[in-house]
Amino acid sequence: MRGKMQPVVSLAAWTLCLVVLGAGGASSARGEVMHKLAERKLCADEECSHPISMARALADYTGPDCRFINIRQGQLVYIYGKLKGKGRNFWQGTVQGDYFGEQSTTLGFFPKSIVKEIQYLGTELVEMPTVDWDFYC
Repeated sequence: MRGKMQPVVSLAAWTLCLVVLGAGGASSARGEVMHKLAERKLCADEECSHPISMARALADYTGPDCRFINIRQGQLVYIYGKLKGKGRNFWQGTVQGDYFGEQSTTLGFFPKSIVKEIQYLGTELVEMPTVDWDFYC
């Protein structure tokens, strides 16, 4: 009887390893929705396609995961969204250098405390719910 149980245990162990290794790989890959930083946001328009303002980075910032952008002190940042509620300390934007450089523009979050707004581009802001796409990597 002992010999018959051994293949079943080996198959179960093998299946468990595949599940664990597969889950670990999926969590680090791009193309997934991360948890929401906030439920609501402010934008210049309903599509959040126009910048609210321009800001100058006061310090370097390296984002903790793919939802965030990296910023170097002195860079110009275009702000497209301002999170509200629990995420109110984060804004969403792009760094000017990315747009004019060889890389494509990346929209991401950063702490509002590392930038100083220098020019407002819109007058009225639209408050709207965040969507999963806002936090997609």
